[in-house]
Formats: sequence, C-alpha cells, structure tokens
Amino acid sequence: MCLSIPGKITEISQDGSLLMGMVDFGGVTREVCLDYVPEAQVGQYVLIHVGFAISLLDEEEAMERLNTIRELADFEEELKSDGSL
Repeated sequence: MCLSIPGKITEISQDGSLLMGMVDFGGVTREVCLDYVPEAQVGQYVLIHVGFAISLLDEEEAMERLNTIRELADFEEELKSDGSL
C-alpha cells in the first residue's frame, strides 16, 4: 500500500532536466518533482508520493482527501487517549 498526499503547487521551476515545484501541504511547503505531470500549473493540486507528483487533482477531490487524512489523525489521537494504542 502506498500513501500519497495532496498539495497545491505554488511555484514551478526547471532544475537541469527535471521539472520541479514548490507544493504547499496546508502550511508546510516542500520541493517535489513534477516530471510525471508536466502539464501541471501553479495553483493546481497534485497528489504527491515520496517526493514525486503522480497525478493532478481538482480542488474538491484534494479537499476530500485532506479531510480524510485529518479524520484518520483525529481517530488515532482518540485511540491513544483512551489507551487503545
């Protein structure tokens, strides 16, 4: 199973032969490789797996996935607080 996280592209640049971008993950910004989605534009959402953008997402889909991740994190905290973990 792989985990991928949606983020919003804030900058795009060329680093040698690689297409790179700065992606915002809700306040945390990281540089990622955009070579697999060369059509990506600033302002679009991408799905990131181990530093590579693997697909484009529309904003609605990105928000749904982010909400699911937040729910999982909240659930984990609940389990920890009641001693289940």
